[in-house]
Order: sequence, then structure tokens, then C-alpha cells
Amino acid sequence: MSKASSGLLELHSAVLLFGGTALFSKLIPLGALDITVYRCAIAALVLALIVKATRHPLRLGNTRDYGIALALGIIVSLHWVTYFASMQMSSVAIGMIAFFTYPVMTVLVEPLINGTRTHLRDLVCGVAVLTGVALLIPEASLGNDITLGILVGVLSAALFTARNLLHKRYFAEYTGPQAMFYQTLVAVLFLGSFVESTPKEVTSDVWQLLILLGVIFTAMPHALFTSALRHLSAKTVGLVSCLQPFYGTVLALLLLGETVNLSTLIGGLLVVSTAVYETAQSHRQQRQKKALD
Repeated sequence: MSKASSGLLELHSAVLLFGGTALFSKLIPLGALDITVYRCAIAALVLALIVKATRHPLRLGNTRDYGIALALGIIVSLHWVTYFASMQMSSVAIGMIAFFTYPVMTVLVEPLINGTRTHLRDLVCGVAVLTGVALLIPEASLGNDITLGILVGVLSAALFTARNLLHKRYFAEYTGPQAMFYQTLVAVLFLGSFVESTPKEVTSDVWQLLILLGVIFTAMPHALFTSALRHLSAKTVGLVSCLQPFYGTVLALLLLGETVNLSTLIGGLLVVSTAVYETAQSHRQQRQKKALD
């Protein structure tokens, strides 16, 4: 098997596992915050072992980077809590579609940070995403759990966007396992005191699911994703990553029996298609910029 084929297999495996993460919002009978804390505690341990096994240092390069790691960890911990809460309020499909507004958020926010101009097509994409999200909403009332779940999912996307932009600007020199080790560790320290179910109160069956979530669905996909990046173009990685809502929805259908109605399907297609388009456009612009440099 060639390096490219191997990388593509690793990438699809990582995205499939990332999609499968959503199922645990329904499978684990704990609150979103508790799931996040226990997941991160297990993942931090495994990621530390991965960093050591790959002979990278756990220590960061300078004092400033510890401050950045702290900020990123707080943002990502809030992202994960809202990510799981969104699906617990609504469904796996709706939660994932709402979360996948983040690629378009990134395209709209990044020019403001870099001081560049926002293109008209990006604004059109923003309207398309808003239309897709609107199709998910059953009624314009905050008293409806699905509507609340969509809003919380969009908030999760906004937090994820902020984390990605900050990471790209200030923390990109570190490998995926190194960065995620600190972010999961900070999440445990930041949220740990708010846990409702103590470790002793968690049953052995739930611990098995938490270990599965922390090791197979958190630490492993990040390691696979990092490995795939070495052999594939950024465009390929971005486009394949857009399959995450599809994988998550199919797994929820097969394993949880969740169904998708027509408006959710149309809204999801709008959101994900726009994410794919923006990802392709972003990488095309980067390639043109490099050609001019």
C-alpha cells in the first residue's frame, strides 16, 4: 500500500471515529459536562503515552505557550460540553449538522482577524448555512428542546472556530497529540470541580463506555489524523473531514435507530455542501497564493 493510500485510510478511519463520538451523547447516561471530564481524563493519559512513544517532548517550548494552552483548553472544554449537550437535547444528526456550521464561520471570521476582505461568495455561503440551520428548527421557540439543541450546537461550532483560529495562529508548531494532551488536561482541571457524578458513583458499564470514548474515539482518531496529515494534502484532509456528519448520522441510524426527516436532510445537505465548497475554495486560494509568492 502506498503512503497516500495508507494516509487516506487513516484519515477516513479518524473521521469515522470522530463521527462516532456523537453516539456517546446518547449511550452514556451522564450529563454533557461529566462525559467531557471523564473523556478528557482518559484521553489525556493515552495522549501522554502517545507523545512519549513518538519521542516528542511533553514540555512546551516556552512559558507563553503554557498560557496559550490554558486558553485553548478552556475553549475546547466548553466546545465539548456544548457539543454533547446539543445532541442530548436534539439528535445526533441535528447536533452534528449544527456543529458543522464551523467551516463557514471560519471563512467569515478569519478575514476579520487577518485584515483581509470578505468575498461576496462567502456571504452567500453564510446565508446558505443559515437557511440550512433554519430548516432544522421545528418551531421558533426556546421552549423546544430541538431548537435549544440547534442553538447550543451553533455555539459549539463558534467555540470550535475560535479554538482552531487561535491554534493555527499561536500553537501550530506542536503535533496533534501534544496539543490535545494539554487541551484535554486543562479541560479536566477547568471542569472537574463541577462534575455531578463522582468516579465511585459511575457504574462499571458506564466506565467501559467512557474508556471506549476516551481511548478509541478521542485519542486514537487524533493520532490517526496527525499521521494522515503527513501523507495527504490539506485540501484532501479538509474535504474528507466534511464527511463527519454523514458518518455520524449513518452510525446513529444503524446503532441508535435515529431517523432523519426530510427538512433535516435538506438542511443538512445545505450545511455540509457549503462546508465542502468553502473548504475547496479555501485551499484553491492558498495554492494560488503560494504560486504567486
